[in-house]
Amino acid sequence: MQDLTATASETGYAPVNGLRMYYEVHGQGEDSGTPLLLLHGGLFDIEQQFGALIPGLSSGRRVIAADFQGHGRTNDIDRALGTAALASDVEGLLGHLGIGNVDLFGFSIGGAVALHLAITRPELVRKLIVSSVSFRPEGDRGDNAEAMAEMSVDMIAGSPMEQRYLAVSPHPDREHLQGLLDKLVRYGEGESGWSDDDIRGIAAPTLITVGDCDMVKLEHAVKFLQLRGGDVNGDFEGVPASQLAVFPGTTHFSGLARTALVHEAVTGFLGELHTN
Repeated sequence: MQDLTATASETGYAPVNGLRMYYEVHGQGEDSGTPLLLLHGGLFDIEQQFGALIPGLSSGRRVIAADFQGHGRTNDIDRALGTAALASDVEGLLGHLGIGNVDLFGFSIGGAVALHLAITRPELVRKLIVSSVSFRPEGDRGDNAEAMAEMSVDMIAGSPMEQRYLAVSPHPDREHLQGLLDKLVRYGEGESGWSDDDIRGIAAPTLITVGDCDMVKLEHAVKFLQLRGGDVNGDFEGVPASQLAVFPGTTHFSGLARTALVHEAVTGFLGELHTN
């Protein structure tokens, strides 16, 4: 498996909330406009989620990517996994790097964290990309929750996720991996998502992406778009600032696997680099 640390212009660990949060910086320097921050999904890490996309996304743009608590090269701590906690880690990372404003691209759990930041810390987010995530639990298909409830190390034995964990984790053993799976099963306990008004009130233009056979229901993705001002006749009303991309033949697990389609949708949405 390719390791992106060799091509990153900077790697490091940010001390935030008891974590040594691993991050990478790719692409251009600080004068290249608003950086793009990538947030991966559960059981993934920078390389597995965004490895194929980073070379294209970082062409002419500074791209920052981070491993969440217990994922990739970031250590685990005695803390449940939840959206607000992970968002606090991201805020700490941005503070460590001295960055006050980003374009934010999050997948699944990373998408929930991105939504949380766009709603609670709007000054941090210029443009928002949320992939394969619902804004309320009813937007998810029920069979996904049933499958997650039974997750064990044996179920992913020999998979790229297990191999990557054992290769790069600060605690590379199956016991800690099972602990991470247990936390993911309970991810967001007590969280009810966001209200329609929360979603309407997001200041950042938003790109929503979903697979056509994702865990997120297509009708929920369309409602998401409608709340963001989309689903209009653009020939007469103009193209809205917020958009929806549905990737064909795409599941939740393979949500960003069609690299060319994802790259085109994301770079088209981000448009010209923004400089302050």
